[in-house]
Parts: sequence; C-alpha cells; structure tokens
Amino acid sequence: MSAEFFRSPLHDRHVALGAKLAPFGGWEMPLEYADGGVLREHAAVREAAGVFDVSHLGKARVSGAGAADFVNSCLTNDLGRIEPGKAQYTLCCDETGGVVDDLIAYLYGPDDVFLIPNAANTAEVARRLAAAAPAGVTVTDQHREFAILAVQGPHSAEVLGKLGLPADHGYMSFTEATLGDVKLIVCRTGYTGEHGYELVIPWDAATAVWDALITAGVRPCGLGARDTLRTEMGYPLHGQELSLEISPVQARSGWAVGWSKPVFWGRDALLAEKAAGPRRQLRGLELTGRGIPRGHMPVFAGGVQVGETTSGTFSPTKKIGIALALIDTATPLADDTLVEIDIRGRRTEARLVKPPFVQTSVR
Repeated sequence: MSAEFFRSPLHDRHVALGAKLAPFGGWEMPLEYADGGVLREHAAVREAAGVFDVSHLGKARVSGAGAADFVNSCLTNDLGRIEPGKAQYTLCCDETGGVVDDLIAYLYGPDDVFLIPNAANTAEVARRLAAAAPAGVTVTDQHREFAILAVQGPHSAEVLGKLGLPADHGYMSFTEATLGDVKLIVCRTGYTGEHGYELVIPWDAATAVWDALITAGVRPCGLGARDTLRTEMGYPLHGQELSLEISPVQARSGWAVGWSKPVFWGRDALLAEKAAGPRRQLRGLELTGRGIPRGHMPVFAGGVQVGETTSGTFSPTKKIGIALALIDTATPLADDTLVEIDIRGRRTEARLVKPPFVQTSVR
C-alpha cells in the first residue's frame, strides 16, 4: 500500500491478524481479517460483540466562550435539544442544502463541543467552522490525536463490564473513564444498529485498549462488515446517500435538521426543498431473486428508469440482496411495489421497502 495513505496506530496489530487492507477516506484500514471474513464478522456483531478500528474518523474540537451556540448556528441539528454529556447526529451543509458531511457532536458544555466527522471530510468541516468562528472561539483539528474503537453487538455492555468500563449510560450519551492508566471516553453510539459503544482513546494508548478488548474475547471486524451492517440498517454513508448533490431532505435525514432554528448553514435552501417536496427520495430495495446490487445501478418501473442505487450488498442476516436507491418522486411508488435493478446488464426484480431491512437492539 502506498505511503500516501495515513495509518491507524493499530496498523501492526491488523497486519499480525492477517487483515486485508484497503484505502478508505485517505487511510489504509482493515477490510476483513484472515480468520473471519465479512460474514463471520457481521454475525459476531449481530449475535455477540465485535470491535472495529475506526481511528480514520475525524476529530475536531470547538472551544471558547459560546462555542456550542456557534456550532448550533452552523450545523443542522439543534444542540439546544440536548444537555452536556449527550451526543447528537447532525449535518454540515452548504448554502445549496448539499451535505458537506454528516457527523456526531459531543456536547461537553456551552464552551466546549467535540466533533467526529468522516475521515475524508474532517479538514473541510474544520476549515468551514474556523472561517466562520467569532473572536474567542477556536476550532482545532485533532484528527491524529485520538484513536476510536467501536465495540458493537448485544454482548458489548458485558465486554466493557469485564474491563471495568462504564456501560449503563443511555443511548447517545458519553462519559469519561479509565482503563488501567489510560483515560478515555466511552460513547453509547455506533453505526451498526446494535447496542454498542465507541471508545475515544489517546492515539498512543490505542494498542493497550485494543489488546484488552481482544483478550476479553471480542472479534476484530473490518470495514467490510461495517458496511453490510450499516446498509442493513439503512444508515447513510457520505458520498453515497449524502453528498453535496444529495440533501438531507432527499436522503430522509430531515429528522437531523432543527427546522425551527433561526439560522444554520443551508437553512433557506432546505426549507424551500421541504416545502416544495424533493424531486427524489431515498428508498430501500429487497431483491426477490438472486443477485447482489451495488451502487450506481439503474432502477426501472414499468420499463422506465425511475432512479439509481446509492449502495447495495448481500444482506448476511436476510440472505438476500438489498440496496438503497434514490427514486424519483414524480410518479409515486408505494412500498411493496415491484421494480427492476439493472445488475451488470441483467434486469433483476426487487421490492420497494422502508428501511431498516432488519430489526435490531440499537436502543
């Protein structure tokens, strides 16, 4: 792999475990492990517990007098809805309503907000916030200061308990803790649909925490399983279901917009699109026969193209092909309507459904 890619502090651990490495968001990250593979890793998270190294995710801190109010005036969701110690999914939009990135905001207090954007977008999110920040508010890119490990699955609380880490806090909340002499943050968040946690750890301490989790019996999981898990939940991935060309209204992410807020980036464009109705909207597709859909495959109804897939995969849980797709709204198509996906030149029947594709223990 080219040296132009960043590497996690756990890179040597991944190599020792026989991980298949792949580029993602400018980072070289494990796709799957030699003794697992996507199917086993996916099953571990749905049935027990798995750990993902997601240190490629961004980290940025906004601090100073009025930092929370400033962030709230920029990002879509309403930080006023939560209290310190809580986390919130939110979006960074541009003036057209397109999505620069989706991210999690961790509210420490009125003067301190910690952000976790996507890897490839961290610098741009930090740049936009820094350019808009008033005097006294500082935006610090901390991408290489912290590692992040996601412990996900119905047994994840039990695993953390074995290590003496707190696990009883509510969904979308976080607390500080210590493992040995390592100070870390335990967040009740995740991207799999299962009960789980994300541990924010000082970069140089990541190996010690990883080793403790593996010793506790957690299966290491790569980004391949992370993608099948999130697709089964219908969770968006920036660059596929959200982008500068795909607004939160189109992606059915309007729940992450504080519509009553007086100001946030993209507000006017998003209000106008919501009022008029989007020209396309994100839908779920379940194949009725054999085939594995991928992104950017045409979707047809009555012989006419009505949309395009944004993500597609084989669902290890349902044992069928599933996809997310942006479908035109000009001709309304109800759930359970049969359509066709062009999979490499072959029309394959699929049914429109409302995600998630599987029911899980997320809360």
